[in-house]
Amino acid sequence: MATYTELMAQAQALMTQAEQARKTELSAAIADIKATMKQYGITLADLGGAPGVKRAVKSKSKAPAKYRGPNGELWGGGAGRKPEWVRAALAAGQSIESFRI
Repeated sequence: MATYTELMAQAQALMTQAEQARKTELSAAIADIKATMKQYGITLADLGGAPGVKRAVKSKSKAPAKYRGPNGELWGGGAGRKPEWVRAALAAGQSIESFRI
């Protein structure tokens, strides 16, 4: 019977092989998708997106939004964990009041 160390080494080797296979297959899949898009004249906009365009994030809260983030994010300002954009703004020395709607 193999030891724990031997089994862990085998598992690591298999994970390395699996990651390499994933990268190879991913490259082939992306190439196929690009070729099909070119063949039919499909753009990213046709697929519901475009480079550099972020979609508005829906709020999970039922409270009305009081603050709007730099990328259009909304926050009601209630109790609980602050959104990442609020924490980043506060850490950068900005006032939350500058984001009030």
